[in-house]
Amino acid sequence: MANNINLYEAAYKGDYNTVAGKVLQNNTLVTLLDDNKRILLHWAVLSGNVELVSFLIEHKSPIDALDDTGTTPLILTASAGKQAIVELLIDNKANVNHKNEQGHSALQYACSKGWLEIARTLLEHNADVNVSDCRGATPLHRAASKGNLAIVKLLLDNEATKVDCRDYYGNSPLHLACEEDRVEEAKLLVKSGADLNLTNKERQTPLNYCTRSLAKTLLALVNKE
Repeated sequence: MANNINLYEAAYKGDYNTVAGKVLQNNTLVTLLDDNKRILLHWAVLSGNVELVSFLIEHKSPIDALDDTGTTPLILTASAGKQAIVELLIDNKANVNHKNEQGHSALQYACSKGWLEIARTLLEHNADVNVSDCRGATPLHRAASKGNLAIVKLLLDNEATKVDCRDYYGNSPLHLACEEDRVEEAKLLVKSGADLNLTNKERQTPLNYCTRSLAKTLLALVNKE
């Protein structure tokens, strides 16, 4: 077992020679699970080593293997910001819309962590722009609350994006942007039609979460229209 643990570590470090050498000796290693039910591909994608990931795919590694949280290699590498690996997995038919046990997809992680080009790539390959997790949060909720302005713009440029989508608590992306004092994100949401009077389960509107300055700015934007 120790040798296998070292092999997963080698994959995580992107050690092509070690991993390839072992797999060439025993190809069943590509489907062998570790204690987290991860296979070598789960770890290799985190290394960002395109050569290693390509090798594992060529040797019949399952593209959409699930670990003990229901997470695929694509979700992991999107979260880690490995653009080239994201493209490689998609080219090999990875499921862009798979959600793990918490309902998180590759697009949600990319939007939360600010990986603009990864988010763009996923959307270009038909990722669901309104995908929601177990708490009802969408990519727009995540980007707005984190202050990832470029991604908020990207999502709002997509005609399918629901600007006033609500999470489990009834919050819209604008609620979250106001609560976190994300000024530019809140302004952009309002310009894109977000409802300032939408109430959540606590009967609070986005304005209830604003600083006085932000509330004044957003009301001025609405009054201009």
